[in-house]
Amino acid sequence: MPDSHSLMFRSAFATIPAGRFTMGTDRGQEDERPPHHVFLDSFELAVYPITRAEYGEFVSATGHELPKDWLHPSFAQPDLPVVGVSWLDAVDYCAWRSAAEGRDVRLPTEAEWEYAARGEQAALFPWGDVIPAWIPNGGRGPLQAPWPVTLGEPNDFGLFGIATNIHEWCADWHDTNYYSRSPERNPRGADYGVRRASRGGAWRHAYTMCRITLRSKLDPSFRYNDYGFRVARSL
Repeated sequence: MPDSHSLMFRSAFATIPAGRFTMGTDRGQEDERPPHHVFLDSFELAVYPITRAEYGEFVSATGHELPKDWLHPSFAQPDLPVVGVSWLDAVDYCAWRSAAEGRDVRLPTEAEWEYAARGEQAALFPWGDVIPAWIPNGGRGPLQAPWPVTLGEPNDFGLFGIATNIHEWCADWHDTNYYSRSPERNPRGADYGVRRASRGGAWRHAYTMCRITLRSKLDPSFRYNDYGFRVARSL
């Protein structure tokens, strides 16, 4: 039976309205260029990253292999984001939850993630051009562990912790040059690649928050204890 923590977080989705925005920047790294217009249909994105409690329910139901450092006390609180999961683990979780709920749950695309993190403003971070005061240790790391997913304030779309605390897996293959040929409507990333894209800062880096446009990537089979994910639903 799901516990109270998993039920609370599972029900929390924010509706991200259809809209047009400028994705990327000409002031960042090579793979953030060129800035380009993107139009997205409306979708839903989880208010919080998937928690330890939610992922534990998946592991109990399926016998799925445990995340990296699952038994470490620093990552044991039920309201912490699950970490130590690979992209493949995240996709398996989405498939299990889709079957259990009778509705498709998936990873967001990079475009969806960036638009949802940006909210209604064109700023460096989801909360403006400066790191907000509620970010632990002023945004300086490394910290001992991630913080609870409910800490802080929501962004314009009602999302907590996006672009900080943990790297969040996205659906796309990472391609440094994809932005130069990206379709304007609902881009899904490259057709193939070597590494999967992720977004956001993380607790064990020198800065625990990163710019909205910053892209990162990792082998989809790797499990690092600052990598987690949040889920999306199409409308």
